[in-house]
Amino acid sequence: MVKLIHTLADHGDDVNCCAFSSSLLATCSLDKTIRLYSLSDFTELPHSPLKFHTYAVHCCCFSPSGHVLASCSTDGTTVLWNTQNGETLAVMEQPTGSPVRVCQFSPDSTCLVSGAADGTVVLWNAQSYKLYRCGSVKDGSLVACAFSPNGNLFVTGSSCGDLTVWDDTMRCLHSEKAHDLGITCCDFSSQPVSDGERGLQFFRLASCGQDCQIKIWVVSFTHIFARSTEDQAKQFTEDWSEDDVSVWLCAQGLNDLVGIFKMNNIDGKELLNLTKESLADDLKIESLGLRSKVLRKIEELRTKVKTLSSGIPDEFLCPITRELMKDPVIASDGYSYEKEAMENWISKKKRTSPMTNLVLPSVVLTPNRTLKMAISRWLETHQK
Repeated sequence: MVKLIHTLADHGDDVNCCAFSSSLLATCSLDKTIRLYSLSDFTELPHSPLKFHTYAVHCCCFSPSGHVLASCSTDGTTVLWNTQNGETLAVMEQPTGSPVRVCQFSPDSTCLVSGAADGTVVLWNAQSYKLYRCGSVKDGSLVACAFSPNGNLFVTGSSCGDLTVWDDTMRCLHSEKAHDLGITCCDFSSQPVSDGERGLQFFRLASCGQDCQIKIWVVSFTHIFARSTEDQAKQFTEDWSEDDVSVWLCAQGLNDLVGIFKMNNIDGKELLNLTKESLADDLKIESLGLRSKVLRKIEELRTKVKTLSSGIPDEFLCPITRELMKDPVIASDGYSYEKEAMENWISKKKRTSPMTNLVLPSVVLTPNRTLKMAISRWLETHQK
């Protein structure tokens, strides 16, 4: 039996999303607002509507505790709200400035994923409100996202139909075309399924799309994390298997090359020895731009191989790219960044700090020569 008990009509435009906590209902709309209602009597809370976004709000979700609400918008921001008083806790800007279509908390509330129209996906630290990792899918807008029940994996779905599995370090574990006309939603089941014969544990994943289909997938966490542990033990790219190379290609947005590399048995050692000639003559990659991109990524790997076993001090990593800084500069927020990354950030009319999200008093960047010297000394010591 189904019975309508209440209708809410406070929004002034289409309502895009609704979400429940244990005591509240949240809704968001094209009218740029988020509204909060008590579940006891469906009255709107005194501090509702929540207003910050300058364009349509596409998605909203509660943290597992229900104390924090996340909302994301065409304005390129994901905002965290205190549900008890409506105060803004943080404004997190998508690095590319692209409209944010979907956001989702991890089961333990430590992380938040935001997915954008340009295919970028960001993993945020939901405690410090800082960007942790950033990646992207090859084509389409990200329109769906779901965390596994244990929080070690999350899945994104795109408007082009690609379903991508990521681990909690933003490593692409799997990607494939799931729905021909685009994915509309995806979600994990909360209960695991066991394979008694092999002792493996699976979770069911459902995806649905504009092709009128719903697909049910099984994800083997035991297999994935056994492989992840093995990967962590492999400190050098030379030790990568062919499957490891495939994972790396997906993470770089080079999914179309996986088949070619597998056909030619490219493992880690072979990967590092590839040249522009072998890419063109042996692997038959005709696109000059694609060959150049692969070579750039391989060169980055060669640099990382020399330092991976020692571990790069966190203060040597750019907060935006999370890569070793070559030309560090100090911004007016007091933090150091890679010069090119920070210039790109500012050039996109971002006058806020990537670390604090507060307005930058100035866009002047000062060379951090002390840090640059420290990085150089560290490289000299660890690349011998």
